[in-house]
Amino acid sequence: MKIYTRTGDDGTTSLFSGGRVRKDHLRVEAYGTVDELNSVLGMARAAGPDSQLDTWLTEIQAQLFHLGADLATPLDAKSDWVVRMDAEKVAWLEETIDAMTAELPELKHFVLPGGTPAAAALHLARTVSRRTERIVVALVENEPVGEHVQPYLNRLSDWLFTAARYANLKAGVPESKWAVR
Repeated sequence: MKIYTRTGDDGTTSLFSGGRVRKDHLRVEAYGTVDELNSVLGMARAAGPDSQLDTWLTEIQAQLFHLGADLATPLDAKSDWVVRMDAEKVAWLEETIDAMTAELPELKHFVLPGGTPAAAALHLARTVSRRTERIVVALVENEPVGEHVQPYLNRLSDWLFTAARYANLKAGVPESKWAVR
């Protein structure tokens, strides 16, 4: 099978439901940014975080494929095979945030992004996650998305911030505090 189809040469792309939209459509921007986020998480994993964090990141990468498919499929589409985001995935993020937080020192200051390569990549992923959330908020002004998409994205950025701190903790690298001058 060829990787190129030429069907997008006119500036449009197919949604999972079979319809076509312009490539600058907010829905395409949303799931494209989810794809970017997934790639940044691949960079974080390639940087060699501890095994527990790597396991969690692998799970989130799989969840992001579901999120992308959810965003690529309008709610009124006839698609039985699309796995929509659900409350269980949001709860899983909360549970793993709590597990990491239990090991972290109390946060009493702003933290500069950085530390280990894995932590730096997780901080970058956090910012891409926040951008994704902003795009989805704009999309929701024009058309509905699944009820758990926005809560998932909001929780995910919290998860990524906590994971960056956790990666530094596990590697024995101190956090850089932001100091007001």
